[in-house]
Amino acid sequence: MQVACFPPGWYDLQSGLFFVFVCIGVLVMRLTTAILVLLVLVGGGGGTALSMQEADFVRDIQPLLQAHCQSCHDSSQHSGGLDLQAGLVRGGESGAVVVPGQPGESLLLQVVESGVMPPEGEPRLSAEQTELLRRWISGGARLPGPQQFPTVTSDRIEALLLLRCAACHGAARQEGGLDLRTRESLLRGGRSGPAAIPGQPDSSLMLQKIAGGQMPPVRRLVEAMIKPITDSETELLRQWIAAGMPQAAVADDHPSELPAGARDFWSFQSPRAADPPAVSGGGRVQTPVDNFVLQRLQQAGLTFSEPADPAVLVRRLYFDLTGLPPTWQQVQQVLQDPGADRISRLIDQLLQSPQYGVRWGQHWLDAAGYADSEGAQNEDRIRADMWRYRDYVIQAFNADKPYDRFLHEQLAGDELADYGAAPEVTQELYDNLVATGFLRTAPDRTFANITAFVPDRLEVIADELQILGSAVLGLTINCARCHSHKFDPLSQTDYYRLSAVFKDAWDEHDWLKPLDERLLPHVTAVERAGWLQQKQSLEQQIEQLQQRRESADESVRRELDGQITALQKQIPAEPRIRALWSRGRPSPTWVLLRGDYLKPGRRVQPGVPEVLEPAGPLLSYQPPWPGADKTGTRLAFARWLTKPDHPLTARVMVNRIWMHHFGRGLVETPGNFGLAGARPSHPELLDWLAVEFVKSGWSVKAMHRLLLNSAVWQQSSQITEAAQSLDPENRLWSRMPLRRVDAESLRDGLLLVSGSLSDRFYGPADRLEVRGDGLVTVRSEGGVWRRSVFALHRRTQIPSLLDSFDYPQMGPNCVQRGESLAAPQTLQLLNGGQVHELSGRLAARVLREAVQAEPLQSTEEARDLRIRWLYRMAVQREPEAGELHELRGSLQQLVEAWRQADLEASGSGAVSGVSAELRGFQNLCHAVLNSAAFVMVD
Repeated sequence: MQVACFPPGWYDLQSGLFFVFVCIGVLVMRLTTAILVLLVLVGGGGGTALSMQEADFVRDIQPLLQAHCQSCHDSSQHSGGLDLQAGLVRGGESGAVVVPGQPGESLLLQVVESGVMPPEGEPRLSAEQTELLRRWISGGARLPGPQQFPTVTSDRIEALLLLRCAACHGAARQEGGLDLRTRESLLRGGRSGPAAIPGQPDSSLMLQKIAGGQMPPVRRLVEAMIKPITDSETELLRQWIAAGMPQAAVADDHPSELPAGARDFWSFQSPRAADPPAVSGGGRVQTPVDNFVLQRLQQAGLTFSEPADPAVLVRRLYFDLTGLPPTWQQVQQVLQDPGADRISRLIDQLLQSPQYGVRWGQHWLDAAGYADSEGAQNEDRIRADMWRYRDYVIQAFNADKPYDRFLHEQLAGDELADYGAAPEVTQELYDNLVATGFLRTAPDRTFANITAFVPDRLEVIADELQILGSAVLGLTINCARCHSHKFDPLSQTDYYRLSAVFKDAWDEHDWLKPLDERLLPHVTAVERAGWLQQKQSLEQQIEQLQQRRESADESVRRELDGQITALQKQIPAEPRIRALWSRGRPSPTWVLLRGDYLKPGRRVQPGVPEVLEPAGPLLSYQPPWPGADKTGTRLAFARWLTKPDHPLTARVMVNRIWMHHFGRGLVETPGNFGLAGARPSHPELLDWLAVEFVKSGWSVKAMHRLLLNSAVWQQSSQITEAAQSLDPENRLWSRMPLRRVDAESLRDGLLLVSGSLSDRFYGPADRLEVRGDGLVTVRSEGGVWRRSVFALHRRTQIPSLLDSFDYPQMGPNCVQRGESLAAPQTLQLLNGGQVHELSGRLAARVLREAVQAEPLQSTEEARDLRIRWLYRMAVQREPEAGELHELRGSLQQLVEAWRQADLEASGSGAVSGVSAELRGFQNLCHAVLNSAAFVMVD
């Protein structure tokens, strides 16, 4: 029996499972929500009258299973992870299939009675057969031979005690000298003796304390961030002790869960670089990239559009690599260069600009989910030290840090070198630690006890895994949290193995709060010395004032108190790093049935998605250096991730680079390279780029040079009739797309052309303010503003201008921004107070610089000069003759309108002190900043 749309043997792939459930949108009895279930169940021939004798597995149950389930669930097929040879007792993702003696708790009987299974088209169980199944379960569900349904073992109890008791009796604290994390520590006990006595539940101190309501203490539940142990959990504990406290095997020995052919999908195979194909007639080939694109175009009867005008290319390059428009002078410098390689040299020049790191660092910060606030709905607290990670990313891109090293530092920077034993914190050690901020970007509301219980912590971990999956792996691994992935060969076991990789730092049972505990003091020696000097200087001043205060009269004391208070407020806080580090004591990891933290299933070890590693999913790891108190799991994972033949890592990154240069990726779903994602438009090109990326030493700048020097990138956006007919959506790249600038480039461009852009980089984020009109803006510093990446990125308070132009909120990250053209954008540019202010600054700048460059006398000559200089500053070109004529007329009308307004206002004495000529020109500047020529990139 198979369920449509799923490969045989896939959806619930817990090996050895006997009955597992997969059905889309089926309401299972006693569940309040729709769940995905796959059940391969018994069906029988015609029912016969049942005797009242006890149901026997061999005589009554096994024949039904073999007759109606064997085709899908023998040892080779085992659809849904169900293997009739061994699976009945093991359960799976949906939990225990059969609970001996409790038919009402057995999911097997629930789905049979609800009609979910057998699936449509298969014979239903008769009432007699269902009753036979019920009686077998009620009678204890006995099996022949030694194999029986499992009893409660230490594995299940350890999960329970970690959840309910480890806050006070675990890794961080062991009150009363008692550690309740393992069977051994229970027997060892604390100052009051052993916590449990095998076979004697009534004599076990732990159960006595629970029964007496002493543990966990009710008054400390919120402080410890735990909930009381339930009656059913207490009974489970009692059963385990009564049974002698049986020990469970903990090895992650689950058999392979992959269906046949799972690795045949293109993205699960290592990239293979084909030779660039030959193109007929030579074509316009500038880099091997052109061979791949042009071949497809020629097959469709097309070719590239004409080369873009050099001035257009210069503007396109500046926006692509720096996120800023060029100046008029920079454009002219290139146009006056007679060298044939002038564009290539400009590419190299811009790659060396510090503005490059700002632009491309922002792209990575999107994917990483960077924000300067925690994201809780009621109190979106500021992350005071998050800016260090932002600065690290910008500097890494400027330095062209190899992408493999970039990932190693972000995933396991604390395991790259022994920072704790270093005589001083070097820049390299500092960068290693700051880089782990990548694993601290997700929304985290666990700063308060009331929002820091285990489910809240698990949400933080889930968001971090989602960021990792979408940004680095290009997989929706979060879909496997509650059940195996609906489309991709990613099992729930895969998900929790991956979670176990990070358990040494992200441990829901050994938690650190984000704002005060999960911080490190390891800043560079230079920064620490500067902090100490400033702190000591202020403290000395305070001490001197306090000495004066002792002998001063009351009035002087009050004055001195004010001075002391002011100085105390100036004492800087100790510099710290928002980092993630291994604590070397990870709790075990269990598969959480249906994602429910109250239902731990099988224990798993750190591992990687099985479909991506033919050698096996378990991760081989060791402490990163002798005597290290770290596991090394994240470093081993980072190295696995950057193997040269890894199926996804290089592909995902080169696709992201392509997307930001061309507006759309070769794979249009940059965060989903799985079966439900888009297929690559040019698969051979994608693989060739991925292999070249690795060969280049994982150099991002080398990839820029390869793409930007290509004819496909340097072609114009003009569309021919043939291209309109044969490539209407530009899937073949028959032209460059005309694109709107993104939110930061728009704001930063406005600041640049108006002369209001600060050149200061790095450091704490610029604060926001809410204006009287309700708009959110960034505070200026001395009348100028820094680039948008340095503004405070608060999830609940995005600057209005950025928000209107598709700036993402980060929930938890953004691998692909929208590019909308909507009415609020026009209204923001037309009516926004800051845009009006910057338009006025642009007008003043034009008037000042134009007159200095070309002093003229007549009004008409002066107006033409201003218009030309306005165009040069705003859109980096001269106005065409028709544009100049139209703008000249518009300016005349605006000036006349302001003069008339002044005449009408003269009687009331409300005439503006600003001339009509200047106000008219300010309006013209505002109009140009609202134009497509400013907002769009050709």
